[in-house]
Amino acid sequence: MSATAAERAGRNGHDPSARLSIPGAATASAAGGLAARAIRGLAGQIASRIPPADLDERDPDFIRERLPQLWLLASLWFRGEVRGLGNIPDEGPVLLVGNHSGGNMTPDTTVFTLAFNSYFGVERAFYQLAHNLVLSMPGLSMLRKFGTVAASPENAEKALSAGAALLVYPGGDYEVHRPSWHRNRVDFDGRKGFIRLALAQDVPIVPVVSIGGQETALFLSRGEGLARALRLDKLFRLKVLPISLALPWGLNFGDMLGHVPLPAKVTVEALAPIHLREEFGPDPDVAEVYEHILRLMQDTLEALAAERRFPVLG
Repeated sequence: MSATAAERAGRNGHDPSARLSIPGAATASAAGGLAARAIRGLAGQIASRIPPADLDERDPDFIRERLPQLWLLASLWFRGEVRGLGNIPDEGPVLLVGNHSGGNMTPDTTVFTLAFNSYFGVERAFYQLAHNLVLSMPGLSMLRKFGTVAASPENAEKALSAGAALLVYPGGDYEVHRPSWHRNRVDFDGRKGFIRLALAQDVPIVPVVSIGGQETALFLSRGEGLARALRLDKLFRLKVLPISLALPWGLNFGDMLGHVPLPAKVTVEALAPIHLREEFGPDPDVAEVYEHILRLMQDTLEALAAERRFPVLG
Protein backbone atom coordinates (compact mmCIF):
# COMPACT_ATOMS: atom_id res chain seq x y z
CA MET A 1 0.00 0.00 0.00
CA SER A 2 1.35 3.41 -0.89
CA ALA A 3 1.97 6.02 1.82
CA THR A 4 -0.92 8.13 0.52
CA ALA A 5 -3.28 5.16 0.41
CA ALA A 6 -2.22 4.13 3.89
CA GLU A 7 -2.95 7.61 5.20
CA ARG A 8 -6.45 7.55 3.61
CA ALA A 9 -7.10 4.09 5.02
CA GLY A 10 -6.03 5.24 8.45
CA ARG A 11 -8.38 8.19 8.31
CA ASN A 12 -11.25 5.86 7.27
CA GLY A 13 -10.56 3.42 10.07
CA HIS A 14 -9.06 0.71 7.83
CA ASP A 15 -5.41 0.93 8.93
CA PRO A 16 -4.51 -2.64 9.98
CA SER A 17 -2.15 -1.32 12.64
CA ALA A 18 -5.05 0.58 14.22
CA ARG A 19 -7.44 -2.37 14.61
CA LEU A 20 -6.32 -3.22 18.13
CA SER A 21 -7.03 -0.77 20.93
CA ILE A 22 -4.10 -0.77 23.33
CA PRO A 23 -5.01 0.50 26.81
CA GLY A 24 -3.04 3.63 27.69
CA ALA A 25 -1.71 4.11 24.15
CA ALA A 26 -3.53 7.41 23.67
CA THR A 27 -2.34 8.63 27.05
CA ALA A 28 1.24 7.62 26.30
CA SER A 29 1.06 9.32 22.91
CA ALA A 30 -0.28 12.50 24.48
CA ALA A 31 2.41 12.41 27.14
CA GLY A 32 5.05 11.93 24.48
CA GLY A 33 3.65 14.88 22.54
CA LEU A 34 3.70 17.06 25.64
CA ALA A 35 7.26 16.02 26.39
CA ALA A 36 8.33 16.80 22.84
CA ARG A 37 6.67 20.22 22.99
CA ALA A 38 8.30 20.91 26.36
CA ILE A 39 11.74 20.01 24.99
CA ARG A 40 11.18 22.17 21.90
CA GLY A 41 10.10 25.04 24.12
CA LEU A 42 13.20 24.64 26.27
CA ALA A 43 15.37 24.58 23.15
CA GLY A 44 13.77 27.82 22.01
CA GLN A 45 14.39 29.45 25.39
CA ILE A 46 18.03 28.38 25.37
CA ALA A 47 18.52 29.59 21.80
CA SER A 48 17.11 32.97 22.77
CA ARG A 49 19.65 33.23 25.60
CA ILE A 50 22.69 32.67 23.37
CA PRO A 51 24.31 36.05 22.78
CA PRO A 52 25.56 37.01 19.33
CA ALA A 53 29.31 36.69 19.00
CA ASP A 54 30.87 40.01 19.87
CA LEU A 55 34.66 39.97 20.01
CA ASP A 56 34.57 43.33 21.77
CA GLU A 57 32.82 41.71 24.73
CA ARG A 58 36.17 40.32 25.84
CA ASP A 59 37.27 42.68 28.63
CA PRO A 60 41.02 42.89 29.34
CA ASP A 61 40.42 45.01 32.45
CA PHE A 62 37.99 42.45 33.82
CA ILE A 63 40.50 39.65 33.18
CA ARG A 64 43.35 41.63 34.73
CA GLU A 65 41.40 42.21 37.94
CA ARG A 66 40.38 38.58 38.42
CA LEU A 67 43.36 36.74 37.00
CA PRO A 68 45.50 36.55 40.20
CA GLN A 69 42.72 35.09 42.36
CA LEU A 70 41.49 32.66 39.70
CA TRP A 71 45.00 31.45 38.90
CA LEU A 72 45.66 30.96 42.62
CA LEU A 73 42.45 28.94 42.94
CA ALA A 74 43.30 26.80 39.91
CA SER A 75 46.82 26.28 41.21
CA LEU A 76 45.60 25.16 44.63
CA TRP A 77 42.69 22.99 43.51
CA PHE A 78 43.98 21.52 40.25
CA ARG A 79 47.71 22.13 40.84
CA GLY A 80 47.61 23.48 37.30
CA GLU A 81 50.80 23.10 35.29
CA VAL A 82 51.08 24.47 31.76
CA ARG A 83 54.13 23.71 29.62
CA GLY A 84 55.30 24.88 26.22
CA LEU A 85 53.64 28.29 26.12
CA GLY A 86 56.80 29.49 24.38
CA ASN A 87 55.82 27.30 21.41
CA ILE A 88 52.85 29.56 20.70
CA PRO A 89 53.71 32.40 18.29
CA ASP A 90 54.09 35.68 20.17
CA GLU A 91 51.70 37.53 17.88
CA GLY A 92 49.30 37.08 15.01
CA PRO A 93 46.46 34.63 14.49
CA VAL A 94 46.97 31.04 15.60
CA LEU A 95 44.62 28.08 15.96
CA LEU A 96 45.08 26.27 19.28
CA VAL A 97 43.64 22.75 19.00
CA GLY A 98 43.06 20.88 22.25
CA ASN A 99 41.79 17.59 23.55
CA HIS A 100 38.94 18.10 26.00
CA SER A 101 38.15 16.59 29.40
CA GLY A 102 36.16 16.97 32.58
CA GLY A 103 32.49 17.08 31.61
CA ASN A 104 30.77 20.45 31.55
CA MET A 105 33.20 21.91 34.09
CA THR A 106 36.18 21.59 31.66
CA PRO A 107 39.08 22.27 34.06
CA ASP A 108 41.56 21.99 31.19
CA THR A 109 40.07 25.10 29.58
CA THR A 110 40.16 27.00 32.87
CA VAL A 111 43.79 26.18 33.57
CA PHE A 112 44.99 26.88 30.04
CA THR A 113 43.02 30.12 29.63
CA LEU A 114 44.40 31.52 32.90
CA ALA A 115 47.94 30.49 31.99
CA PHE A 116 47.68 31.97 28.48
CA ASN A 117 46.51 35.32 29.82
CA SER A 118 49.22 35.33 32.48
CA TYR A 119 51.98 34.48 30.00
CA PHE A 120 51.02 36.68 27.03
CA GLY A 121 49.21 39.42 28.92
CA VAL A 122 45.53 40.20 28.91
CA GLU A 123 45.84 42.66 26.01
CA ARG A 124 46.54 39.88 23.52
CA ALA A 125 43.29 38.90 21.82
CA PHE A 126 42.44 35.34 22.83
CA TYR A 127 39.11 33.59 22.28
CA GLN A 128 37.70 30.17 23.10
CA LEU A 129 34.85 28.42 21.30
CA ALA A 130 32.19 26.83 23.53
CA HIS A 131 28.94 24.95 23.06
CA ASN A 132 25.76 27.04 22.95
CA LEU A 133 24.49 25.44 26.16
CA VAL A 134 27.54 26.68 28.06
CA LEU A 135 26.96 30.26 26.98
CA SER A 136 23.25 30.10 27.79
CA MET A 137 23.72 28.92 31.39
CA PRO A 138 22.83 31.46 34.08
CA GLY A 139 25.81 32.92 35.92
CA LEU A 140 28.34 32.15 33.20
CA SER A 141 28.35 35.56 31.52
CA MET A 142 31.85 35.97 32.97
CA LEU A 143 33.09 33.54 30.32
CA ARG A 144 32.21 36.00 27.56
CA LYS A 145 34.36 38.63 29.25
CA PHE A 146 37.23 36.13 29.11
CA GLY A 147 36.67 35.75 25.35
CA THR A 148 34.37 32.75 25.09
CA VAL A 149 32.09 32.77 22.04
CA ALA A 150 29.61 30.24 20.63
CA ALA A 151 31.25 27.49 18.59
CA SER A 152 30.56 28.03 14.89
CA PRO A 153 32.62 28.35 11.70
CA GLU A 154 31.56 32.00 11.38
CA ASN A 155 32.76 32.91 14.87
CA ALA A 156 36.03 31.04 14.37
CA GLU A 157 36.71 32.86 11.11
CA LYS A 158 35.81 36.17 12.71
CA ALA A 159 38.31 35.69 15.54
CA LEU A 160 41.18 34.54 13.32
CA SER A 161 40.53 37.28 10.77
CA ALA A 162 40.89 39.77 13.63
CA GLY A 163 44.40 38.40 14.32
CA ALA A 164 43.49 36.57 17.52
CA ALA A 165 44.60 33.33 19.10
CA LEU A 166 41.66 30.92 19.04
CA LEU A 167 41.22 27.80 21.19
CA VAL A 168 39.03 25.04 19.73
CA TYR A 169 38.13 21.53 20.85
CA PRO A 170 37.22 19.38 17.83
CA GLY A 171 36.05 16.52 20.07
CA GLY A 172 33.49 18.78 21.76
CA ASP A 173 30.84 17.16 23.94
CA TYR A 174 31.67 13.73 22.45
CA GLU A 175 35.19 13.79 23.85
CA VAL A 176 34.60 15.73 27.06
CA HIS A 177 32.11 13.10 28.28
CA ARG A 178 34.06 9.98 27.27
CA PRO A 179 34.17 7.20 29.90
CA SER A 180 36.89 7.56 32.51
CA TRP A 181 38.66 4.41 31.30
CA HIS A 182 39.27 6.30 28.02
CA ARG A 183 40.79 9.27 29.86
CA ASN A 184 44.14 8.86 28.12
CA ARG A 185 42.66 8.83 24.62
CA VAL A 186 42.40 11.76 22.21
CA ASP A 187 39.05 11.34 20.46
CA PHE A 188 37.95 13.94 17.91
CA ASP A 189 35.33 11.57 16.50
CA GLY A 190 36.78 12.09 13.03
CA ARG A 191 36.03 15.83 12.98
CA LYS A 192 38.38 17.64 10.61
CA GLY A 193 36.79 21.08 10.29
CA PHE A 194 39.62 22.68 12.28
CA ILE A 195 42.09 21.73 9.55
CA ARG A 196 39.96 23.29 6.82
CA LEU A 197 39.65 26.38 9.00
CA ALA A 198 43.43 26.66 9.42
CA LEU A 199 43.95 26.24 5.67
CA ALA A 200 41.27 28.78 4.76
CA GLN A 201 42.69 31.35 7.17
CA ASP A 202 46.31 30.35 6.47
CA VAL A 203 47.21 30.15 10.17
CA PRO A 204 49.43 27.71 12.07
CA ILE A 205 47.97 25.02 14.31
CA VAL A 206 49.37 24.57 17.81
CA PRO A 207 48.24 21.29 19.40
CA VAL A 208 47.40 21.67 23.10
CA VAL A 209 47.36 18.41 25.07
CA SER A 210 45.92 18.12 28.56
CA ILE A 211 45.56 15.41 31.18
CA GLY A 212 43.74 15.19 34.50
CA GLY A 213 40.35 16.63 33.60
CA GLN A 214 38.74 13.21 33.11
CA GLU A 215 39.75 12.31 36.67
CA THR A 216 37.59 15.06 38.23
CA ALA A 217 34.55 12.71 38.26
CA LEU A 218 33.79 9.10 37.35
CA PHE A 219 32.41 9.29 33.82
CA LEU A 220 30.38 6.15 33.05
CA SER A 221 28.81 6.65 29.62
CA ARG A 222 28.30 9.23 26.91
CA GLY A 223 24.64 8.24 26.75
CA GLU A 224 24.48 8.50 22.96
CA GLY A 225 21.39 6.28 22.77
CA LEU A 226 19.56 8.45 25.29
CA ALA A 227 20.47 11.59 23.35
CA ARG A 228 19.09 10.13 20.11
CA ALA A 229 15.90 8.93 21.81
CA LEU A 230 15.25 12.41 23.21
CA ARG A 231 16.25 14.08 19.91
CA LEU A 232 18.83 16.20 21.71
CA ASP A 233 21.03 16.21 18.62
CA LYS A 234 18.28 17.96 16.66
CA LEU A 235 17.22 20.37 19.39
CA PHE A 236 20.45 21.26 21.20
CA ARG A 237 23.24 19.99 18.91
CA LEU A 238 23.97 17.43 21.65
CA LYS A 239 24.95 13.93 20.57
CA VAL A 240 25.37 12.74 24.16
CA LEU A 241 23.46 12.65 27.45
CA PRO A 242 26.30 11.63 29.75
CA ILE A 243 26.02 9.59 32.92
CA SER A 244 28.59 10.04 35.67
CA LEU A 245 29.20 9.74 39.39
CA ALA A 246 30.01 13.22 40.64
CA LEU A 247 29.73 15.48 43.67
CA PRO A 248 27.31 16.58 45.01
CA TRP A 249 24.71 14.65 42.97
CA GLY A 250 25.93 11.09 43.15
CA LEU A 251 24.49 9.64 39.94
CA ASN A 252 24.56 12.57 37.53
CA PHE A 253 22.58 12.59 34.26
CA GLY A 254 23.51 15.15 31.63
CA ASP A 255 25.80 17.22 33.86
CA MET A 256 23.56 20.18 33.00
CA LEU A 257 24.00 21.73 36.45
CA GLY A 258 27.70 20.97 36.51
CA HIS A 259 29.37 19.26 39.44
CA VAL A 260 32.06 19.83 42.03
CA PRO A 261 35.22 18.54 40.33
CA LEU A 262 37.62 16.40 42.30
CA PRO A 263 40.97 18.15 42.86
CA ALA A 264 42.80 16.21 40.15
CA LYS A 265 46.13 17.56 38.98
CA VAL A 266 45.71 19.12 35.53
CA THR A 267 48.72 19.32 33.23
CA VAL A 268 48.59 21.02 29.83
CA GLU A 269 51.32 21.05 27.18
CA ALA A 270 51.42 23.21 24.05
CA LEU A 271 53.38 21.63 21.19
CA ALA A 272 55.37 23.23 18.40
CA PRO A 273 53.31 25.07 15.76
CA ILE A 274 52.40 23.22 12.57
CA HIS A 275 52.46 25.33 9.40
CA LEU A 276 50.33 23.15 7.17
CA ARG A 277 51.47 24.24 3.71
CA GLU A 278 55.12 24.29 4.73
CA GLU A 279 54.95 20.74 6.10
CA PHE A 280 52.37 19.12 3.80
CA GLY A 281 52.75 21.02 0.53
CA PRO A 282 50.65 23.70 -1.18
CA ASP A 283 47.51 21.55 -1.22
CA PRO A 284 47.56 19.44 1.98
CA ASP A 285 45.52 16.28 2.24
CA VAL A 286 43.12 16.90 5.13
CA ALA A 287 42.99 13.23 6.13
CA GLU A 288 46.79 13.02 6.24
CA VAL A 289 47.03 16.17 8.35
CA TYR A 290 44.34 14.87 10.69
CA GLU A 291 46.13 11.57 11.27
CA HIS A 292 49.43 13.38 11.87
CA ILE A 293 47.99 15.78 14.43
CA LEU A 294 45.99 13.08 16.19
CA ARG A 295 49.04 10.81 16.42
CA LEU A 296 51.20 13.67 17.70
CA MET A 297 48.67 14.57 20.39
CA GLN A 298 48.07 10.95 21.37
CA ASP A 299 51.80 10.32 21.80
CA THR A 300 52.06 13.41 23.99
CA LEU A 301 49.05 12.39 26.07
CA GLU A 302 50.55 8.94 26.66
CA ALA A 303 53.84 10.54 27.71
CA LEU A 304 51.96 12.77 30.19
CA ALA A 305 50.04 9.73 31.45
CA ALA A 306 53.31 7.88 32.05
CA GLU A 307 54.35 10.65 34.45
CA ARG A 308 51.29 10.10 36.66
CA ARG A 309 51.49 7.52 39.41
CA PHE A 310 47.89 7.70 40.62
CA PRO A 311 44.61 9.13 39.28
CA VAL A 312 43.61 12.47 40.84
CA LEU A 313 46.86 12.65 42.80
CA GLY A 314 48.95 12.88 39.65
